[in-house]
Amino acid sequence: MICQNLNLKVSGKTDFETKIIDSLNYLKFHKDYNSLEFEIDSIQSALFKKGFIENKLETLKQINDSIFGAEIHLKSKYYTIYIYHNKGQVDDETIQMISSQVFDDYFVLNFSEVENALNFINSKISEKGSPFSKLKLSHIKIRDSSNLEAQLTVDSEAQKRMINNIIIKGYEKFPKSYLRYFLKIKPNETFDLAEIKKKSERLQNLRFANQIKPPEVLFTEDSTNLYLYIKKTKSNNFDGFLGFGTNDETNNLEFDGYLNLNLTNNLNYGESFRLIYKSDENDQKTFNANLSMPYLFKSPFGIDLSLQIFKRDSSFTTTNQIGKLHYQISSKSKIYTGLNSSTSNNLLSNNNSQLISDYDATYYSLAYEFLSQQPNNLLFPVKAALFLETSFGKRKTTNTSEKQTQLFIDAFKIINLNIRNSLYFRINGSSMDSDSYFENELVRFGGINSIRGFEENSLYASLFALINTEYRFQISNSIYIHTITDVAYFENQITKIKEKLFGYGFGFGLLTKAGILKFNYANGKTENQKFKLSNSKVHVSLIANF
Repeated sequence: MICQNLNLKVSGKTDFETKIIDSLNYLKFHKDYNSLEFEIDSIQSALFKKGFIENKLETLKQINDSIFGAEIHLKSKYYTIYIYHNKGQVDDETIQMISSQVFDDYFVLNFSEVENALNFINSKISEKGSPFSKLKLSHIKIRDSSNLEAQLTVDSEAQKRMINNIIIKGYEKFPKSYLRYFLKIKPNETFDLAEIKKKSERLQNLRFANQIKPPEVLFTEDSTNLYLYIKKTKSNNFDGFLGFGTNDETNNLEFDGYLNLNLTNNLNYGESFRLIYKSDENDQKTFNANLSMPYLFKSPFGIDLSLQIFKRDSSFTTTNQIGKLHYQISSKSKIYTGLNSSTSNNLLSNNNSQLISDYDATYYSLAYEFLSQQPNNLLFPVKAALFLETSFGKRKTTNTSEKQTQLFIDAFKIINLNIRNSLYFRINGSSMDSDSYFENELVRFGGINSIRGFEENSLYASLFALINTEYRFQISNSIYIHTITDVAYFENQITKIKEKLFGYGFGFGLLTKAGILKFNYANGKTENQKFKLSNSKVHVSLIANF
């Protein structure tokens, strides 16, 4: 029979049973008779799950052209079920996760929890290498007026499934060490597809690759083949800016520049090389070269090598040679230990102040790094980062040797308020603990990558801490504007200066085919104006991927 706009009315044997049926919020209007019959089956199934396992459809009749009436007798309700099981098939730990009443050969569940409990048990059996396992309750019988009992039967493969082969599609040269140590997926481990899918999501934290679609598996009679779908992404990065501003003393326009080249995974090894060159209006030049090689000799350890050279006009040069060993704790975290050798040379022919001195220093360091990506946001691909390092060692001059301790922190986080609005917070700081200080060993900061509105590397500190904040508004997926509010505090033990600094301004960013073009204007002020540091700076930068 086919009819339009059929109305279904379901009642129980009593008013109480009718209320229980009405609480199911069943569908009352149907386009045809088949839909109506399907709804009655759904109602009976829902009543079964509530414990009315003996419910029965007594009548289904047509009252008039558009109304059908059904009467379902619920009969007795059973509240709990005693489930007997074989310990060799389901372990006690799994049972205890779903029931608070566990005994030697059976456990007790509320009847309404049975379906979810069986699904949970099945997932745990699947995790142990039996993806085709099936379980059911058999020999169901009445225990007493409100309780049932049944036997849990598990049908699974005699031999557990192991991962025999891992096949990568899309990026066949994906570095195999990353499978073992970064994703932690390797052959001959117990097959668990849910866990593999979870692990493969870690690809989103890699700069040079991402996942095209979820993993798939091919089962044969004697093997299990896992397919990972990976795409190589553009991971090389060029970052450069041009800064300019007016000198408040000379009224001349001054320029500074910065180049940052990152080459990542060009050898399909996961390696990265970074080159930084900076020249500013204070006749200061910086050169940094960093090489990182992960999973050295197919081990979980990697090595980082760095050469840093700084020259300030004709005053001094400082060279740092750094070697670190790192271990990848997880897809987002690393720990480091290493050695830093530092040498500084006084270039002044006449240095009576002794503020600059030749020295050699050796430091041992421990560091921790955390990095969290948001790859779906092209403007802000990194959501949070933390780098914390402590170093301790000795500084030697011609006549003295002193113990020193250094601490460095750099962390930021983006708080996404909604799809367009976000807040950016960054904390950056460093301190040096020493009995005496030389100007050429102090930390240098100021400029676009620290407190904005001040000249690059114009501030020398034995201790500094700064907070960068931005309110960002995304006009579209490729354009955003933002505010600049920076606060810093620093101390210089040589000049006995303690000062607070403030930077404020605005900027915008534009995603182009060449990369992200950024414009920033910031004005810097000091709290006490004991010395002239204030400045207005404009920076135009380009971050390009290739």
